Amino acid sequence: NAPELPHPISIPRDHGSRKKYPYDLLGMNSRLASLQAAILLVKFRHLEAMAQSRRRNAERYRQLFRQAGLEKSIALPVQPEGLHHVYNQFVIRTPQRDQLREHLRNCGIPTEIYYPFPLHLKPAFSGLGYRPDAFPESEEASRQVLALPVLPQMPEEQQEMVGDGTADVFQEGRGKR
Repeated sequence: NAPELPHPISIPRDHGSRKKYPYDLLGMNSRLASLQAAILLVKFRHLEAMAQSRRRNAERYRQLFRQAGLEKSIALPVQPEGLHHVYNQFVIRTPQRDQLREHLRNCGIPTEIYYPFPLHLKPAFSGLGYRPDAFPESEEASRQVLALPVLPQMPEEQQEMVGDGTADVFQEGRGKR
């Protein structure tokens, strides 16, 4: 038996229906294969430790970027006081995103741009009628965000490589560390 969910949340989980077959809104019904479920049950026991490792890695990035004096060159993820971020991704923001990404790639450091286009400009939402410049902040963010590796098992040395590679891009002309 599935847990009872609040009404607005429970509708999309079952193809968008409140009762069997009349679909009130777009929803989904995805199921895990038995093998996937078994693996997740084992991993679930380690979930908090993995989240702690990611938080530790995020804090290490903050320290590395602070030590390199990069506070004005990159914006770091916001960490509200009293709340804990899971850091599934560690996403920074900089106008020099493409230059930084290319430099890190050349250093053998993988990065990712998870949201290269804002939602209002995707074909699935074209029916809403929004045009470019309708949401300038989200459009600017989509041109500036870059996810750095933050895996729970990531060694300090690899994070230092990311920090050094990032500093290389922004400290050119200012004298390197």
